[in-house]
Amino acid sequence: MLYKVGLLQLISFVMCLLNISVVHASDQRLIITGSSTVAPLALEIAKRFEKLNQQVRIDVQTGGSSRGVADARSGMADIGMVSRALKSSESDLHEFALAQDGIALIVNKSNPIQTLSKSAITDIYRGNITHWPQLSTRASEAKKIVVVNKAEGRSTLELFLSYFGFKNSEIKAHVVIGDNQQGIKTVAGNPNAIGYVSVGAAEYEVGYGTPIKLLQLEGVEASVEQVKNGRFPLSRPLNFVTKAAPVGLAKRFIEYAGSAAVHDLVREHFFVPVIAAPSAVVADQRHRVQN
Repeated sequence: MLYKVGLLQLISFVMCLLNISVVHASDQRLIITGSSTVAPLALEIAKRFEKLNQQVRIDVQTGGSSRGVADARSGMADIGMVSRALKSSESDLHEFALAQDGIALIVNKSNPIQTLSKSAITDIYRGNITHWPQLSTRASEAKKIVVVNKAEGRSTLELFLSYFGFKNSEIKAHVVIGDNQQGIKTVAGNPNAIGYVSVGAAEYEVGYGTPIKLLQLEGVEASVEQVKNGRFPLSRPLNFVTKAAPVGLAKRFIEYAGSAAVHDLVREHFFVPVIAAPSAVVADQRHRVQN
């Protein structure tokens, strides 16, 4: 009898240790998933945060803003990354601004086109304009336009469709890509291609000699500076989202990511820093109380 009691006590003790171990591990690890636009910046912020907190490990995974929302809701991720404002149907989530970005049309550097009207862009993507000489006499060769579109589930696609006022089913795409890097690589490698990607990502690549060109939109230069001053017409917030008001490690990381301590990283990725309240988490909670 004493043997059985001792054995049960031992099992109970071991289970207790295991529970403590699991809780401890979750307090030292974060999983962040979602937008491919936000991910490179989030990864660099995570690396810096890990150096300051050497027991912490942060796993950053891409997959699009839709994944960020779904994973945050389901608990598959501690934090979701979303490169747009939340929709009314997503009001159950908490959002925290990380930076500001824009969406730019890009063509190959060799393309003589400098700007396109809103109607010309919609005609290209609907297949009504199919060759570059239809848009510019400087494009003397009758080269067919290669239309690059974003895959479903990408917030860049949603914002593009909303701004230009058509449905994805109307787009006559020749190439469908996922993240910004795929779009940039496709356009850089094809002198007849046109696509749309993050302003920050595109400007970053231009700085490193990638042969692409950002087109003006409605007469406004596509640049980080124009996003910053509010003139660029197609801009968006880059957000973290959580299922509940964050606590513990998630709260600490979100506040760090929204602080001036990482503004240099935000600028290095050619985004515009957001000047947050002293505590972005507190600000979010106050907003919810007031509404």
